[in-house]
Amino acid sequence: MLDTANYTPRLKAFYRETIKPALKEEFAYKNDMQIPRLEKIVLNIGCGAESVRDSKKAKSAVEDLTTIAGQQAVATLAKNSIAGFRVREGMTLGAKVTLRGDRMYDFLDRLITVAMPRIRDFRGVKPSFDGRGNFAMGIKEHIVFPEINFDKVDEVWGLDIVIVTNAKSDDEAKSLLKNFNMPFNA
Repeated sequence: MLDTANYTPRLKAFYRETIKPALKEEFAYKNDMQIPRLEKIVLNIGCGAESVRDSKKAKSAVEDLTTIAGQQAVATLAKNSIAGFRVREGMTLGAKVTLRGDRMYDFLDRLITVAMPRIRDFRGVKPSFDGRGNFAMGIKEHIVFPEINFDKVDEVWGLDIVIVTNAKSDDEAKSLLKNFNMPFNA
């Protein structure tokens, strides 16, 4: 049984002990509060047309995302009706979850050390920043996570991952993620 009172994720301790001092030196920060840190990680699965034909597909996506994240995922609903796509307002079209704190560090650790090496023909991730220090990436198959039992998967979903930092620039955010061993290809 895991003692949650004394549990600190490996990457959180690594950030405190190694990454913070390295970033403080690299960018010459005067105050520790200036050092970039992770705010949250947002995961999203969009089912699209599959959930329109079969509502069980959307429920499957919510269950799979809950398994990957380690916390309950929320179903995303259609805001408008679109007759051409047979979408009605309020119809479940996907799932999303926001990770913060220890779960966020645990997920990032599993993403970098376990899931990414399992991606077929993986050559690193393209640095995709938004100009405010946030990083977005996509994974084509959610089955790269070991929590997902491949035999019980009825549909392979794509997974969007957004890593939100409090960095002031993309260079600071990229340096932060590089220190977490994010495998950038450029």
